[in-house]
Amino acid sequence: MNIPVVENVLKLNDEIAAENRRTLKDAGVVTITLIGSPGSGKTTLLETTLKSLGNDLSVGLLTGDIATSRDAERLAPHSPHVAQINTGGSCHLDANQIKQGMKQLPLDKLDLLIIENVGNLICPVGFDLGQDAKIGLFSVPEGDDKPAKHPRIVLEASLLVLNKIDLIPYVSFDRDVFYGDLKSMREDAPVMELSATTGEGIDNWLDWLRRLADEG
Repeated sequence: MNIPVVENVLKLNDEIAAENRRTLKDAGVVTITLIGSPGSGKTTLLETTLKSLGNDLSVGLLTGDIATSRDAERLAPHSPHVAQINTGGSCHLDANQIKQGMKQLPLDKLDLLIIENVGNLICPVGFDLGQDAKIGLFSVPEGDDKPAKHPRIVLEASLLVLNKIDLIPYVSFDRDVFYGDLKSMREDAPVMELSATTGEGIDNWLDWLRRLADEG
């Protein structure tokens, strides 16, 4: 009897996600979900993104965490359109939480909505939130074996980002292993390298966001 319950939960989530997608499309907002492990640099990347974009795009943010509002507090100085979602223990955001979070944002004033999911590479991948694109964030200190251990994000992401490349000289990270695992699962996997701390590669990331917003 457990299987129908699980199916019903996912079905309801997908229905709300479809509603979110229609609402965002009607408002002219392009939406991405940023998925990465704790410590991969999600919030730092968003800080750098907001500082670097300037007035190019009007960006709203929904930040997901199990507890605290610290990510939202870090991002609030860089955007007036930030809302925190606390899951209270769940390892991912769901479509209904996004629906409620969207009510806190002026969608008619936004070009881009970024959803910072709860930190892990497993649970968030399977829940549709109504986004246009999933971004998978890996980081050098996590090791070169992360794609092999987390194939679903590799297969489903519109873009994969390797962050903290400035640390490659100081840690054990083999690019050949990293890219070999990626290509074995997805030959055309789109990958972008950058450092959210030093700014290396950030221009490519910003250009990607601008193109996505323009196409949306």
